Amino acid sequence: MKLAPSLIQFFEAQGCVIVSTIDAAGMPHSACKGIVRVSQEGQVYLFDLYRQKTHQNIARNPKISITAFDEHKFKGYCLKGEARLVKQSDINSQLVRAWEDRITSRLTKRLLLNIHEEKGHPRHPEALLPKPEYLIVMEVEEIVDLTPHHLKEED
Repeated sequence: MKLAPSLIQFFEAQGCVIVSTIDAAGMPHSACKGIVRVSQEGQVYLFDLYRQKTHQNIARNPKISITAFDEHKFKGYCLKGEARLVKQSDINSQLVRAWEDRITSRLTKRLLLNIHEEKGHPRHPEALLPKPEYLIVMEVEEIVDLTPHHLKEED
């Protein structure tokens, strides 16, 4: 599925997104993940730093959704599709560099906010993150616009 440049920009601008999978009991499981890249061809690349429930759920059932919402703009989307897992040894080095750049950018923004005395977390969590365990590649099959109809911008 082709993705519009505005949708790609929206997701790539998010600090984190909510990734939802289905557990063994059929219940939803949600976790925060950082997007590395979104392609026009409809692939979303996310690194997972921990090989736990999300990994187990995707290995069992590849159906996932990725949700992001910008509260300030009152705009959001949910991407639905199927994911595949890519082990650490098979991850493209360009994606690793893109992830490192995103982490550096997030750390820089946090430092600047702290300088302006807009204190957030007392430590700098991005600097403490472990290396990614594996890559999630999602093929987008459906896009749900979460923006209320009466607030959508007219084209």
